[in-house]
Amino acid sequence: MPISSPKQPFLVIITVTIFSLLGQGPVSVLARNAHVINFRSPNLYPESLAWDPLMQHFLLGSLHQRIIAAVSDSGIVETYISDTDLPEDVSILGLAVDTPRNRLLAVVHSYAPLPPFNALAAYDLRSRRRLFLTPLPSEGIDAANDVAVDYSGNAFVTNSGGNFIWKVTADGSASIFSKSPKYLADTNNPALDVDSPHDSLGLNGIAYVNKGYLLVVQSTTGKVFKVDAEDGTARKVLLNEDLIGAEDIAVRSDGVAAVVSPMKELWMLKSIDSWSEGVVYDKVEVNVQRFPTSVVVGDKDRVYVLYGHVDEGRVGNSGRESFGIAELRSKREGEDESIWIFVLIGLGFAYFFFWRFQMAQLVKKMDKIN
Repeated sequence: MPISSPKQPFLVIITVTIFSLLGQGPVSVLARNAHVINFRSPNLYPESLAWDPLMQHFLLGSLHQRIIAAVSDSGIVETYISDTDLPEDVSILGLAVDTPRNRLLAVVHSYAPLPPFNALAAYDLRSRRRLFLTPLPSEGIDAANDVAVDYSGNAFVTNSGGNFIWKVTADGSASIFSKSPKYLADTNNPALDVDSPHDSLGLNGIAYVNKGYLLVVQSTTGKVFKVDAEDGTARKVLLNEDLIGAEDIAVRSDGVAAVVSPMKELWMLKSIDSWSEGVVYDKVEVNVQRFPTSVVVGDKDRVYVLYGHVDEGRVGNSGRESFGIAELRSKREGEDESIWIFVLIGLGFAYFFFWRFQMAQLVKKMDKIN
C-alpha cells in the first residue's frame, strides 16, 4: 500500500516552529498600531514620566502643581500623590521608580522668581506617604532636574545649572557625587556664567545601567557621559554625532538607549563595548509641536515619550487640559525583524521541500518492495 505524506500538517509544524524561534506568536508578528495615550488633566504640564511595572501605569510630575499623577494605558488619570507640604508653586520634575523598595523618587525644583529650592522627595508607593524630603547641597547655581536609581536604592540627581550630579542614599543622605571637568570641556557656557539660562544648558536626562554605571546627556553640547556609579568618574561616550538639545535618556533591557529632544527627534543608540563608544543607528520623528521632554521604557520594552507641552507652561500658561504619551518605534528595527522573518520562513520551506524529497524516495523504495 503506498505511503501518503502529510504535507499540510508538517507545513503547519514548520510555521509554528519558526514563530517559536522568533519568540512570539504568529499574530504578534503582524504590524500593530503604536500605543498612543491621550489624557486630560487641567494645568498639569508634566515634564517627566516614569513607568511603574508593578501597578502597570505611568507616573507624571507637574510644572504647576504639587502632585504626581498616574495615567493608565487607556488614559484614565488619577492624582496619585498630593504633597501640599512642599513649598508653594514648586515643580515636580524628574521621576524614578525604585521597584525593589517600592518607592517613587521625585525631583523638586523652584523656577525664578521663586526662592531657590532643590530637593529630592521619596514616597512609598503603597501608602503614598512621603518617606523623606532631602534638600540638595547648594553650589550657588543649581537646577535639580532628573533622577535615576540603582539597585541599592541610591538616587542620582542631575544639576543642569551647576553641571554636576548629586547622590542621595536610600536613607536620604545627600552629597555632591560627580563634578568632573569633562562636563564643562565642550560647552561655551561655563557653570559660573550667571547670565546663562542654566536650566536648559547642563547635564539633563540620566539613566542607570545595571552594569554599574550611569548614562547622562548634556543638552547644549549634545554629549553623552558614562559615569561610574561607585566613584563618580566620568568619561565622554564617543558617538558618530552630537545629540544637540537632548533632554532625556532611557535604556532598554537589550542595552539600546533612547534619547529625546523636544525640538528635534528621538535618537536610538547602540554600543558593543559598554558605552566607551556608541552609534546613532536610527532617528525617529517626534511631534515637536507637543514638546516631548521625557522618554521611558514601559511594558515589553516599548519606548514612550511624554508630550507635556512644558514650553507653554514655562511661559505662564495654565489653560491646557490635554496631554499625551506615545509609543515610538525604530523603523530600522522593524525592517531588520521583517528580513529575519522571511529568512526563517525561507529556511523552513527549504527544509520542508527537502523532507518532501526524502519522503518521495522512501515511497518509491516501499513500492518496489511491495
